[in-house]
Amino acid sequence: MKSVPILILSGFLGSGKTTLLTRMLNDDLRKGIKPAVIMNEIGDVNLDGQLVGMGVPMSEMLSGCICCTIRGDLAMEIRRLIDEANPDHILIEASGVANPIEILDAVTEAAFFNPIEIQAMITVVDAAHFLDRSRIGKGRTYRLMKDQIRCSSILVLNKSDLVYTEDLEEIQKNMMGLNPFAPIIPTAHCDMDEVVWLQSLSSKVELDAIDRLRTEHQERFDYNDSIDHLHTQEHEHHEHNHGISGHHHSYDHVMAYSHYFPEPLEDNELERVLNDLPDGVYRAKGIFTSKKNGKRVMFQFAYRQLELITIQPESKIQDAAVFIGEHFSKESLLKKLEEIARPA
Repeated sequence: MKSVPILILSGFLGSGKTTLLTRMLNDDLRKGIKPAVIMNEIGDVNLDGQLVGMGVPMSEMLSGCICCTIRGDLAMEIRRLIDEANPDHILIEASGVANPIEILDAVTEAAFFNPIEIQAMITVVDAAHFLDRSRIGKGRTYRLMKDQIRCSSILVLNKSDLVYTEDLEEIQKNMMGLNPFAPIIPTAHCDMDEVVWLQSLSSKVELDAIDRLRTEHQERFDYNDSIDHLHTQEHEHHEHNHGISGHHHSYDHVMAYSHYFPEPLEDNELERVLNDLPDGVYRAKGIFTSKKNGKRVMFQFAYRQLELITIQPESKIQDAAVFIGEHFSKESLLKKLEEIARPA
């Protein structure tokens, strides 16, 4: 079963998320890639959706945030887009006030119902706005901006042309302090060199395109060590089995790993793995079929506490687990999960 990559666009109100989304869609259509879009607004009307248009399959989720009040609808919208549009990937533009950890949580929940893969969390930052807030150093908006930066795998520093050079250096230093792992791409109107963007994203759809562009433009672009290192890392991230294990993606410091169970499991074996999860895993949840009695069981793991509940799903739900945390070994966890899934 094909996994559909999911790209999440995060960033505070007015940072330029829709501008970036529009550019990404134009690039997709130019290359013959089939995108689909989910746009989330906390209000009743999605004016930004009018800017996207272009005949791209789109779902508008209004009057709430996908990270909280309407998160339960997200899986259904993803399923509908997959069934109706068969997209190569889905772009989700989150509300500007959405909590990034909860967005990540909501999307990974949708993996129980759909074969999807979180490919990137892209955060757009308004340079001048972030500079002002960081100098104040407090407030709910600043806390949210910091969280959005921390959870990002790619940082688009937008409207960089509207700040002085020394201010831009201060902004980048502050952002690197919050997230030293994600590449920072300064832009004006979210416009950037295609090669840099593709290397930062390194999607499975785009991997061949990156290599072609590097060859075609090797005399025009200077690749610094950090970008080359990122390119190598991303290739390694995607060299994994897309069969049993489903998918995973690392945000380096914030990691989400989804694993699909192909067969029923021994309850006590899974409990042993869950109780032995590394300290870096601070949230895990999933559904599996008990080998002992054939019943479906849901587990919740948080703050080192494990809870298992027998359930009777009303709709089709895949046996799967999601693990979210910081700096834990996905390879080690995968090995343990594969061991308990092997036939006796």
